[in-house]
Amino acid sequence: MITSQPASYAKKKNYTFEKTLGKGTFGVVRSATHLRPDGSKEPVAVKIISKHLLKGHEETVMREIEMVQSLNHPHIVKLIEWFESKDKFYLVFEEASGGELFERLAKGRFTERVACRTIHVILEAINYMHHHNTVHRDIKPENILYRSQAEDANIVLVDFGIATHLRHQNDTDLHDMCGSIGYAAPEVVAKKYYGKQVDMWGLGVVTFCMLCGFAPFSSADPALFRRQVESAEIKFDQKYWATVSDTGIDFVKRCLTRDPDERITSDEALHHPWFARLQDTQQDDAQDIGAGIRENYRSKWKTTIAAVRATQRFQVVGDVAKAKDEHNDEPPSPLFSDDEDDTFAVSSGVPTPYEEDDTPEFSTRSGLSGLLARLYSFAHGI
Repeated sequence: MITSQPASYAKKKNYTFEKTLGKGTFGVVRSATHLRPDGSKEPVAVKIISKHLLKGHEETVMREIEMVQSLNHPHIVKLIEWFESKDKFYLVFEEASGGELFERLAKGRFTERVACRTIHVILEAINYMHHHNTVHRDIKPENILYRSQAEDANIVLVDFGIATHLRHQNDTDLHDMCGSIGYAAPEVVAKKYYGKQVDMWGLGVVTFCMLCGFAPFSSADPALFRRQVESAEIKFDQKYWATVSDTGIDFVKRCLTRDPDERITSDEALHHPWFARLQDTQQDDAQDIGAGIRENYRSKWKTTIAAVRATQRFQVVGDVAKAKDEHNDEPPSPLFSDDEDDTFAVSSGVPTPYEEDDTPEFSTRSGLSGLLARLYSFAHGI
């Protein structure tokens, strides 16, 4: 018996599929060209998800679609449309081929003003999400991309695979262990209930890395790393922070405050004195602060790329991830455990994306939400 295709499948004829950008547990991401009704062509990235592998949990895809469709902001990735076949979902996203944040910064000099402007743009996107009761839960450099290779290209926040919607503005009833090692807030690491403030912590880690070239937590020992994050003991080594303004350092401290109730909110952050630098055209800002990122990007992380690639994204829970674990008869892997071999990649340097000739890989624990992670960072040459 031949089953007819869903009505929306007719949209597929408008796409010419090209190379594979990434592979995940539930499908692939491919570059494609969209033929618009007016005859013009549009480069896109299509996330293709297997219904068979979802095993009856298609509602997870629909939640992600609804999540991204509900957001309309110039610095948030846009879902152009979606359609389905008998056995697959096709999610069509705008192209963002300009590379990851740190990848771009590592190629040339940048000043604190550039860092300030970049963080302000990301903060605007986070603030928009928070006002729409949405928590991203995975703010990190790999999810901050440039739309094109142009020098003045716009920045866009991607990967809403584990984003979630709060029922009320100030809800703190989330408890899923999800996100990325090195960017997870203390309350997540400590397995406590949390809310939108986890995004501000992630932004704080990104800002810390941008301004000094190192991550705030550096132990290679999982237990010690956990304690460092939970205690939020941040050190500002003068060797790397001497050229950074007091307001820049204060902004980082406000974001990396241990208590989420005391941590700066996105509304408060937009009015932080650090951003006055953007209006002060008389201020001398010629100091290049990019040496740390360039040093780490090009050398220190070469030996840990494989480990980061295998373990960067930690346990993601949800219906689909749980179903996958149950199907494999394997226990879910927690973020931390007391086992000596429960390791993950951390370092004192800024994590780099894959080397240019590396084939992108995803952890098999990434699940559906891992598919869009690093999506556009593989788009060299699109």
